[in-house]
Amino acid sequence: MNTELSFEQNFEKLHNCELFLLDMDGTLYLGDEVFDGAIDFIHTLKKTGKKYIYLTNNSSRAGTDYVDRLRRLGFPCEPENVYTSGMATARYLKEKYSDRHILVVGTKTFYNELKSAGLNVFTSSMYDDESLFSEDTKKSFDKDIPVVCVGFDTELVYRDLDLAVHFLRKGSEFIAANPDWVCPMPAGEVLPDCGSICALLTASSGSEPTYIGKPNRNMVDIISSMTGIPNDKICCVGDRVYTDIAVAQNAGSVSVCVLSGESDEKMIQEMEKLPDYTLEDVKELASILISK
Repeated sequence: MNTELSFEQNFEKLHNCELFLLDMDGTLYLGDEVFDGAIDFIHTLKKTGKKYIYLTNNSSRAGTDYVDRLRRLGFPCEPENVYTSGMATARYLKEKYSDRHILVVGTKTFYNELKSAGLNVFTSSMYDDESLFSEDTKKSFDKDIPVVCVGFDTELVYRDLDLAVHFLRKGSEFIAANPDWVCPMPAGEVLPDCGSICALLTASSGSEPTYIGKPNRNMVDIISSMTGIPNDKICCVGDRVYTDIAVAQNAGSVSVCVLSGESDEKMIQEMEKLPDYTLEDVKELASILISK
């Protein structure tokens, strides 16, 4: 453990945790490259009686996609072990805007996740199809303006941005799945993530999004309610200080920042409050858990 970059100086809080919420990209793997010791770390959690959920801000894929992907990479995983920002966004929209039209800027998978929740969603291509949207329906949007919901869209086309800005400038609510600027990839490469797409929309419309995923504590609160495990017995493990660590701090949970992904020592030194623990990787975390 890097004691200079850790708020806690012993492992008591870590050993007392009952549930570990695990980021994936940059924490367990990059692309298809599984980090050394990452799979053994999951087995260590099981051996030490700890529960775990793979928690991701990546809204471009569905929960079932992650189950398949994690299993393919060699990680133990059941459907109940995965929770995504897309799932949390669907829940939020269902509670707030179940009676509204919702323009989705996101992948087909993200769209289907929201649609399967019973939401009245549409895309820019559907809006431009006269057989689906009549002129009368479009005119009704002058009064009942659709909600704009944005995810990590790896299938983005310009018309999506164009229509989103149109509604945002009319006063549409702006909901976004996650604030991540980039999605880390192997060899130091990155992909523009949801936060970057939203920055473009904000610059074009003047409207700021409400983000649902990490660092919003809602993700941890929902899981605490689902599992019956209190927030202070939950540990969030991840590589990003502004999402993975921030969500733990916002929710009153234990935070572990690993240096295997986006964050480096300089970024952590500049934090107002340090992570509870700063470790090289999840392999080091596993060794701490079995050392008790």
